[in-house]
Amino acid sequence: MKVMVGGTFDPLHAGHRKLLTRSFELAGPGGCVVIGLTTDEFAGRKTHPVRPFAERRRALERFIRGRKFPAEFRIAPLADRFGPAAEEEFDALVVSEETLPVGMEINRLRQERGRRKVDLHQISCVLADDGRWISSTRIYRGEIDPEGHVVR
Repeated sequence: MKVMVGGTFDPLHAGHRKLLTRSFELAGPGGCVVIGLTTDEFAGRKTHPVRPFAERRRALERFIRGRKFPAEFRIAPLADRFGPAAEEEFDALVVSEETLPVGMEINRLRQERGRRKVDLHQISCVLADDGRWISSTRIYRGEIDPEGHVVR
């Protein structure tokens, strides 16, 4: 199965690891996961600093190779919210609660362009110790660490 997932992945936190792990589980042995990684220009719109594309790519590759997932993977630059997902042929898109609307928009665009809709697989966001979502913004603000532990 060919699966797509996308994000900025900076810093790579427990929520990202859950999203990526689910993507590889869905792809299965012999499958492929296409990871859209936001370009520096697109990621620059964030409200917090973001490490350069090459550094974020290396962190993703380290995580993936460390887990020894049976599916192959490819990292593709993501210059907008949709990237190759609006055009490329694939089977499933993995999204979080936060990014589900983008997945729905991708399917709408695909349908308008005469492409088949893809399955959307939503994961629940990972909660920090304080019961709120783990997010890169919260990590950069110093509220929590990448595992969701409250920083005091």
